[in-house]
Amino acid sequence: MRIKSSMAILGLCLAGLLGPFGTAWAAGEVGAKLCVTCHDEEDLPDMSKSAHGFAADARVPDCITCHGPSPTHAKKPPELKDRPRPDRMFIRSYASPVSERNAACMSCHTKDPKRAHWAGSQHENADVACNSCHKIHGNRDKVMNRATQAEVCYTCHKEQRSQVNRLSHHPVPEGKMTCSDCHNPHGSVGPKLVKRDSTNATCYTCHAEKRGPFVHQHEPVAEDCSNCHNPHGSAVAGMLKARAPILCQQCHTPHVAGGVGALGGQSGVASNFSSGKNTVNLWQGRSCLNCHTQIHGSNNPSTSNPTPQLMTR
Repeated sequence: MRIKSSMAILGLCLAGLLGPFGTAWAAGEVGAKLCVTCHDEEDLPDMSKSAHGFAADARVPDCITCHGPSPTHAKKPPELKDRPRPDRMFIRSYASPVSERNAACMSCHTKDPKRAHWAGSQHENADVACNSCHKIHGNRDKVMNRATQAEVCYTCHKEQRSQVNRLSHHPVPEGKMTCSDCHNPHGSVGPKLVKRDSTNATCYTCHAEKRGPFVHQHEPVAEDCSNCHNPHGSAVAGMLKARAPILCQQCHTPHVAGGVGALGGQSGVASNFSSGKNTVNLWQGRSCLNCHTQIHGSNNPSTSNPTPQLMTR
């Protein structure tokens, strides 16, 4: 009984001498249990539903896993006037170097195959920190919610915000798609952080009917879908970069309606044979897609048509 009473008195003394940490130290508490004696709900919002907040799971990191042991912060040396900060800080005003913050996160998340290509990725090379996108202290991380993920991406990618709000776009504003459906922000072997090895392979995960193979393959399609499409949005239907025939004529020489064999064998110059119409009158505003309907590729086997490729099947 005397021993227990002595320990209780020692605990009270420590509580008085050492401040709010005294009771915790007297009870032998360490880690997060020690931290929360000062950092209450004002500093640490509810994390009970967060992946980092399951206290019953020994695999879940606690405060010192991310912020470091921070011995001088936990127990301020008497010769110092102000309490030193933790070993690692994630608040932007006092943030530690990006490499140190990311190393703390990757000490646990490096086993995830989705982050296998983080080293050397565009975001790492741009000194993007994990906590620049993710919010750890809280139950709701915007970047993990499909409805709000794009808002986080738009803080840096403002051009894409403008594009996705154009008339023709992927259904990102409607909440049916989100950025991570196509991109892996933690690194990729494909261009622009696309999830697959190439832009086309990423597009084909949804647009499988464009994959082929076709008897007559359209070379720009096989090369890269973004040759013709802006994947984030466009003012032209089908998210095309320009309307037809302007888009087509970036590669193809404009067809001359009025050359040999047309309009009585006359040239494209307006004459009595052309009813007053010149070449521009005939093709301007008319879409190549009126005839070339299978623009991604065609299986038309006809050899009688002088231009069978990409025609209606």
